[in-house]
Amino acid sequence: MTPVYYHQVAIDVPLYRLFTYQSATLLAPGTRVLVSFRGKTVCGLVWAHTDTLDVAAHKILPIQSVLADALPLSDDWRALMDFCARYYHHPLGQTVFTALPSGLKQHQAAILRPSERYFALSAPGQDATAPPASHARKHALWQALAAGPTPLSQLKKHHPQAQKNIDDWAEAGWIVEHDGPSGRVLPSDHILNPEQQQAVDLVSARLGTFAPYLLFGITGSGKTEVYFQVIATALARGQQVLFLLPEINLTPQLLTRIQARFEHVGCVVLHSQTAASERTQNYLAAQSGRAQLIIGTRLSVFTPLPKLGLIVVDEEHDGSFKQDNDLRYQARDLAVWRAKQSGCPIILGSATPSLESWQHAKAGHYQLLTLSQRAHTAATLPEVLIEDVGRQFLDNGFSKKTLAALKKNHQDGGLSLVYLNRRGFAPALMCTDCGHSFGCPMCSAKMVFHRLAHHLRCHHCNHVEPVPTACPECGNQDLTAVGQGTQRVEETLQQALPKARIKRVDRDSTSKKNDWDILYQQIHNQEVDVLVGTQMLSKGHDFGRLNLVVVMNADGGLYSPDFRASEHMFSELAQVAGRSGRADSKGQVLIQTQVPDHPVFQALKAHDYVRFADEELANRKLFGFSPFQHSIAIKADAPLIHEAIKFLTELKAQLDAPDSVFIMGPAPAFMVRLAGRERAQLFIEGPKRSALHQVAATAESLLPLLAKPYKDLRWSIDVDPLAY
Repeated sequence: MTPVYYHQVAIDVPLYRLFTYQSATLLAPGTRVLVSFRGKTVCGLVWAHTDTLDVAAHKILPIQSVLADALPLSDDWRALMDFCARYYHHPLGQTVFTALPSGLKQHQAAILRPSERYFALSAPGQDATAPPASHARKHALWQALAAGPTPLSQLKKHHPQAQKNIDDWAEAGWIVEHDGPSGRVLPSDHILNPEQQQAVDLVSARLGTFAPYLLFGITGSGKTEVYFQVIATALARGQQVLFLLPEINLTPQLLTRIQARFEHVGCVVLHSQTAASERTQNYLAAQSGRAQLIIGTRLSVFTPLPKLGLIVVDEEHDGSFKQDNDLRYQARDLAVWRAKQSGCPIILGSATPSLESWQHAKAGHYQLLTLSQRAHTAATLPEVLIEDVGRQFLDNGFSKKTLAALKKNHQDGGLSLVYLNRRGFAPALMCTDCGHSFGCPMCSAKMVFHRLAHHLRCHHCNHVEPVPTACPECGNQDLTAVGQGTQRVEETLQQALPKARIKRVDRDSTSKKNDWDILYQQIHNQEVDVLVGTQMLSKGHDFGRLNLVVVMNADGGLYSPDFRASEHMFSELAQVAGRSGRADSKGQVLIQTQVPDHPVFQALKAHDYVRFADEELANRKLFGFSPFQHSIAIKADAPLIHEAIKFLTELKAQLDAPDSVFIMGPAPAFMVRLAGRERAQLFIEGPKRSALHQVAATAESLLPLLAKPYKDLRWSIDVDPLAY
């Protein structure tokens, strides 16, 4: 009699359960399979074996086929998925398939391709005479081979006929083929200062044990070199390293530095711009252990790593580590969980740590490592000047003092950065007669006027309309642009500095794949005098000539209802200010504001993150905000707001919360209408996470049932929300 084995299988569907299928073969957990679900063949993942059936045995469908992948997904990886699904109250099947690359969601096996061929000089080759420098290509090829095992694709960049030369030299016994990179890390010529050395020594000593570190270093203090030296130590021990970055396309300098420093190490990059097939191969290389250094954005936190020995989270404060739709996970927090699971150190690095991480360090949960001085001995912190523009006449947003500073810096040959966080020509288009402004028909937001493209665009849902010829309310044809966007600032500066080479840097001007790389090369070649940009320019770039930063509309973040507004504003401005004076020139930062005495600006002027953080934490504790109180948001959206409110009100009536848990709302979201749907939210809050999760678990079971009578309603659970 043929044996029958029952397997619980995770499927990519919005249901909080696993599904039982049968097979004549006992399959290892973590194996990908094809199964029938509601009449369709879908990909599933074997989660566990079971002998407990909730339906009659003859009704259980067979597994259609087993996908012969190189390796099943490990027990540790499945434990991570299980924790993630439980903590974020998301269906396990959807959690699993969110974490997998597209190649592991297909209906065919995902096989890791053989490693590329690597070549190097043999011992006799090292003693042989190199081709003369006059034969430039052969000489360059020989030097690359002398450096250590190098992939053939890289060697062909030095000489198109690399294979022929290698074959000829191999006959002479000068070449040896290797299975992969040598794993050798190039020695660093950086001399660490005492603070950097102490940080490297402390973390390196804890390799092999769980140890969370908060590396708090001012801008330009050499945090990256600390990362690199600890990474080198971990790699030398045969361990894998996970290096998480925010929005990797915004930090090409760091990526280039990593790849240059670790060129002889199996290094892969995982991010949204990587081609699907390449991402799958990189994922499989990491899973197999072939890839030693894994660099990626937030989704990379789910990469299976059998020899994980170190995690680095750079710019740990960055909001892009939090996914704000579907599986709403926080990659930074999951990275800490993974480090504990794997028994390895984790470094969370930032010049402006999140207040949650800062409080963890104050409470002793993380060990604080401080870099208080700039790594470049000649570099000093920039002078921060607060310009009170409350009663000044502004020329398209610029005070006289600001324009004079920009003109002088240009005359002196310096590079200036004009920073504001608004793309487009102007934030709004307004009728001069009746005051009508043009809102997005799909969102509770104004559309932004883009002069070059001659359209209005919503920066929330991307709805686009042509610029109207007249006001729809009164017929007036005199429509004016109100406020400053990057395009208007660029135009104003072109008039004020006619000889300056001005470059605008925002998502509109860097939308193509290589736009940023081309622009960076222009900056490096001193072909740019003034940069006009948005938040993209605050992300860890190092421009040696930059010695003047101007912050335009600095007050915008002060009036947000979000309790994190001051934290975000301080972080954003401190990061952009840190771009100034990073080489051997004294930097200057000029911040235009109408509230010069605000604590945020005073702390920025003093370069005093600690004062700002401690004062902000005291306020958070007083008013019961994170990190002293935790929150889970239950969100709903529908065509009309009253349906979302009604749905959440019904849910609230059925939730039984202990005295320590407060259920607040429902209330409309800060931006009620988004992409044609209206949104409401309910908050579960309290000092103990465990109590909140008990209430959220009850909500998790009620929500699908309560939603059935509604024709077009969507809901979600957002643990530790950042967006409201």
